[in-house]
Amino acid sequence: MASAENDYLEKRRQQIARKQRIFTYILLFGFGGSILIGGFNTVKQAWEKPKQPVVVQSAETELQKQTKGYELVLQREPNNQLALEKLSIIRLKSGDIKGAIALMEKLVKLYPDRQDYKTVLTDVKKRMAQ
Repeated sequence: MASAENDYLEKRRQQIARKQRIFTYILLFGFGGSILIGGFNTVKQAWEKPKQPVVVQSAETELQKQTKGYELVLQREPNNQLALEKLSIIRLKSGDIKGAIALMEKLVKLYPDRQDYKTVLTDVKKRMAQ
């Protein structure tokens, strides 16, 4: 009787092991298939997608856009601190030192407690004098 029971248990283990292998193969096949299909779709989309030209903007064009934006803000709000500050920086970068000094003087006038505005203004005036 112990032999029949051992045979039954052995057959049962073999059946379970076979089912596990089949299930593992099915999962591996499904996983591999999904990777292949995803890769195929990616390649297909890249192939079909028309190449878009890369738009390269110069730094000068970008500065001009920013300048226009801050000038529009200052038309609506003449005392906007951020717009005055950023526009003065842009004008310094573009070489318009007189325009930058005018904006910095306005900042110093509006915000006399800000020492950094005063310092930058004196530094720019020194550079202009040289």
